[in-house]
Amino acid sequence: MQEIRVPVLIAGGGTVGLSAALFLAHHGIASLVAESQAGPSRHPRATGLGPRTVEFLRETGIAEAVGAVAVDMSTGGLGKISARTLAEADLSAAAAERTPVLRHSSPAGAEVSPAALRGTCPQNRLDSVLLPAACERGAKVLHGARLVSFAQDDDGVTALLDVHEGPGGSNGHTVRQAVRADYLVAADGARSSVRSALGIGTSGPGPLGGHNISILFRADLGPYTHGRSFVACNITAPEAPGMLVTVDGEKEWIFHTPYDPDAGQTPEDFTPDRCRALIRAATGAPGLDADVLSTLPWRPRGLLADRFHDGRVFLVGDAAHTIPPVGAFGLNTGIADAHNLAWKLAAVLRGQAGPALLDSYEAERHPVGALVLEQALLRLADPRLHWDQGPQAPAARAAAGALNAPVVHLGYRYDSGAVIDPQPDLPSPEDIAHNLDGTPGSRLPHLWLEQNGPEAPIGGSRGRISTLDLVRSRFTLLTGSGGAPWIPAAREAADRLGVDLHAYRITPGAAVTDPEGRWPGIAGIAEDGALLVRPDQFVAWRTAALPDHPAEELIRTLGRLLTSAPR
Repeated sequence: MQEIRVPVLIAGGGTVGLSAALFLAHHGIASLVAESQAGPSRHPRATGLGPRTVEFLRETGIAEAVGAVAVDMSTGGLGKISARTLAEADLSAAAAERTPVLRHSSPAGAEVSPAALRGTCPQNRLDSVLLPAACERGAKVLHGARLVSFAQDDDGVTALLDVHEGPGGSNGHTVRQAVRADYLVAADGARSSVRSALGIGTSGPGPLGGHNISILFRADLGPYTHGRSFVACNITAPEAPGMLVTVDGEKEWIFHTPYDPDAGQTPEDFTPDRCRALIRAATGAPGLDADVLSTLPWRPRGLLADRFHDGRVFLVGDAAHTIPPVGAFGLNTGIADAHNLAWKLAAVLRGQAGPALLDSYEAERHPVGALVLEQALLRLADPRLHWDQGPQAPAARAAAGALNAPVVHLGYRYDSGAVIDPQPDLPSPEDIAHNLDGTPGSRLPHLWLEQNGPEAPIGGSRGRISTLDLVRSRFTLLTGSGGAPWIPAAREAADRLGVDLHAYRITPGAAVTDPEGRWPGIAGIAEDGALLVRPDQFVAWRTAALPDHPAEELIRTLGRLLTSAPR
């Protein structure tokens, strides 16, 4: 048996696995994705992309392509509505009371992210962009490939795959394939075979609520939506209770409806005829022509793996944490896992960092998984904590211990050896801008800048870039108008350590300027202070003012970060 050799093997080719492949390829690391399904899934389990995920899409250059396949809710799009049937929904009244589908700003009105998507983007549509983007950059994706077993040693992981070749059915055949990888990333879902093989346990409530069937169907609901789009419509009709979810905003939809195994009901009961009857009852359209495309049984679960890391194996996505589908937290948290892990694997594989850097993956992402699970459970018990954006909402969230959704999506902080002097406590559970203040362990604060130099624009519209765009997936030093000595210091540190490190001075008159001069204030530094930002746009280190020997200070700091030495 000929063995395939690859730096990273990814078990699972769903959205999180494809994201991991793309992020690794973006950092120049090849991967092999083994997905047991014969092809990409057509039945989306999630539809909402949070602002942090859209920042990843922007970073990797695919935001425009994803935007093109997203449902346009930029004008008149509604969030969650409720009605007995869709035909009885008063969409005009809902529109008058609507809150933005995408909330990237703090309550104080500060814009906190440069990234915005025009609406929801179901997984199947997102995957249609992720898959070719990852492959074009060097990843290889094998569909019909099941991970049979794996064993790790001091130097890598040896895995066996059963790969289905040829056409489906009796004409196809399965071959056994050996793969040798430096690392294995488990993106194989809530019932992860990799997690089980490692003997990693889970905590959390487990199954939550009742059993449901997700019905994917095509139908023209235009006569009932009247040109308006919505994320979801809660249907209260007793003969067809459930939730109608937008997939393409026009003719493709999902209807979630419960069933009761204790009453003898099974997923097999949901024949195409029964599904059509339920869809017609839920929409209030007795003669609706509905084409049932697929059905998928599911049940909300809340689980957190005890560990995200075992030797050369890492858990991401549902393999690490299974989040109830409230708030669009689950998929986005899984994609963020992959983003956090990818740059660290790349740094180690390129010899720029020691293996101890990889320990920071679990140290950073396990607390985030626990936080997101807690927040989803609070919302599952009381959905108003998520959907209610009225003046009474902050007090209700505070009483329940719930965070405002944007804080959950991108306001969390890291506390690990890959951050110098972190401050993990959040200043505000409501105003995300207060949490994105340049503190080590937090995501770099966003500020629009004018680019006036001869270099082509890095990102955004011409002449306008974000501070996040300056990072460009590498270590980046940002300083103010008095920080000129930091520029040669960064070059010296990069040369001596062999690290890709770039420095920018944000000051009026420079190639990149902030006309209002707000940069030092929002970053928590003086004009000659600096932020050292990691490749994932998180602040690794902050110094309020210029030290006597900035190059030596940078060399010591980077060396500490890349070995993840104890604080």
